[in-house]
Amino acid sequence: MSFTKEFKLLLKARYPLLYIPTTEEERLEYTIRSCIQLYSSRAIYCWDFVDGYTGNPNDNGFATKNPLQALELIEKLTPDNPAIFLLKDFNLFLNDISVSRKLKNLVKILRNQTKTIVIIGSDLTIPDSIKEIVTVVNFQLPQTSEIRKELLRVQESLGYPIPNESIENLVSCCQGLSLERIRRVLSKIIATYKEINVESIDLIFKEKKQIISQTQILEFYPTNQKISDIGGLENLKKWLKRRSGALSKRAEDYGLPSPRGLLLVGVQGTGKSLTAKAIANDWGLPLLRLDVGKLFGGIIGESESKMRQMIQLSEAISPCVLWIDEIDKAFSGMESKGDSGTTSRVLATFITWLSEKKSSVFVVATANNIYSLPPEILRKGRFDEIFFIGLPNQQEKELIFKVHLSRIRPKSWQNYDIPLLSEKANKFSGAEIEESIVEAMHIAFSENREFTTDDIVKSIGQFVPLAYTNKEKMDALEEWAIAGKVRLASNL
Repeated sequence: MSFTKEFKLLLKARYPLLYIPTTEEERLEYTIRSCIQLYSSRAIYCWDFVDGYTGNPNDNGFATKNPLQALELIEKLTPDNPAIFLLKDFNLFLNDISVSRKLKNLVKILRNQTKTIVIIGSDLTIPDSIKEIVTVVNFQLPQTSEIRKELLRVQESLGYPIPNESIENLVSCCQGLSLERIRRVLSKIIATYKEINVESIDLIFKEKKQIISQTQILEFYPTNQKISDIGGLENLKKWLKRRSGALSKRAEDYGLPSPRGLLLVGVQGTGKSLTAKAIANDWGLPLLRLDVGKLFGGIIGESESKMRQMIQLSEAISPCVLWIDEIDKAFSGMESKGDSGTTSRVLATFITWLSEKKSSVFVVATANNIYSLPPEILRKGRFDEIFFIGLPNQQEKELIFKVHLSRIRPKSWQNYDIPLLSEKANKFSGAEIEESIVEAMHIAFSENREFTTDDIVKSIGQFVPLAYTNKEKMDALEEWAIAGKVRLASNL
């Protein structure tokens, strides 16, 4: 349901107190005024802490720097005077006992009147004392039709036509930006290129990267890895190849539902993170990385708000790949966490979205310890598939050595005895194989010569792989995978 339809319905149902979390005050006010002109005849009163009520001749400047007085005006107006009260940044005063108490008293009165209080705030923070009387309404970022309208307006002001193909590409790229940011980036484009064209897309992506960085929980992650850079994992590669076009417009027209994503489970250094990067690069999609460590804030309700923000941003930027690294660390030991249920609520928000999402966001979650994950995540319907990535077998080790050596020494990699190296690297992960090559290079570089097979063999002999230092944990994980709980990324 669109915002205008939902807002109209709530007004008709006489909901007394609405809360709209958004940073787009100007656009929201314009949308509400347009909605009122079309569907209702209510007066609109706007209040902020600095200027009080504005735009109303009888009450201009009233309740300046006094939020409690702002509520008193609502009570004083005659009951038969239909009105909407837009209280900007009013969420900052909700923890005040006098303000929350006044809101409760007002709600009782307004149920029988055609008056509605609308709280506008950049963050969704509602004290427990008033949660029962508040209705949250989501104000979506500009949709394609609104973005297209803005581009056409700019086109008209410039006085020259923009090709339809360029407009559609720009509309797609601008998704995820607020209308104010779209206007700013278009001004920057015009100042840089003197026109709006396909080359402008780079500036739009830079604006998106800035927004993502400001969230402090999501980041644009550069990708130059390819699926071909991954040694082995043939089962996983085949699965990914079949879904390489599943997020395209052609797939949508075909009727294919957007894939949810996959969960990669395995020991450290086996290529889980590399796979996430390679998927984004091969599919030609932006890669967003979620920092689970920064997801949980200290203020009550902040973590839930960050999760909702993450979902909103990733959906707005879709199609994209959302990489959640080490998801097991975020939701491990929920029963023992003394966080008043914050972790459980964040998890509930995440898995509900994962199960019900319709957007083209492909989630790639990685986990080192399957036993730390809550069973809710592992249930069918959360991810399209769960793959186990174990230690590479002999053939896969040869492929891994080939990938790394051909990248480092593209002209002479065949001079190395790869079968011997693979045999020597017993119980080595992909990351440990790469590290052994790097160590061999250090040995040879210090002696001012080219590194050889013997150098790598010597380096391998100095390594104690994780398979030996953490043997019990790794054996248990492999037994769990072989028991048929998940699909194997490699052939045994």
